[in-house]
Amino acid sequence: MLRLRPIFPALSLLVLAAPAHAQSGPAGFQSPSKNIACQYFDYDKQNVLRCDIAAIKTRPRRPADCDLDYGQAFEMNARGPAARICHGDTVMDKSLPVLAYDEVWQRGGFTCKSEPTGVTCFNTDRRGFSLARAKQEVF
Repeated sequence: MLRLRPIFPALSLLVLAAPAHAQSGPAGFQSPSKNIACQYFDYDKQNVLRCDIAAIKTRPRRPADCDLDYGQAFEMNARGPAARICHGDTVMDKSLPVLAYDEVWQRGGFTCKSEPTGVTCFNTDRRGFSLARAKQEVF
């Protein structure tokens, strides 16, 4: 019988000692159609909300300074303006809970509402975005 011995026994103790209240997955939600997903991040006490939309009718022109994907990702801080961003990743995650139509999600200064026509999110300054397959708008 082959016996395996951990290479880093102290590391395995750290994993076992993780607090029971640790978050088990990403904070955020996805729309019932699963076409829109939003995730909340706390970067050193700087709250950020990012939402991605998988399918859109018309993709905007990519800016010259963007060498990655453009047109389907939006981001904002808890204060200040929202923006469409240049990105090389996605926050689309099938493990995110579904935010049912006409339900509201709130966290860290952000409010989002899911509707049959899409998702609208805004921050404490009432700046944000509305995302739908037919049209995306930053306000």
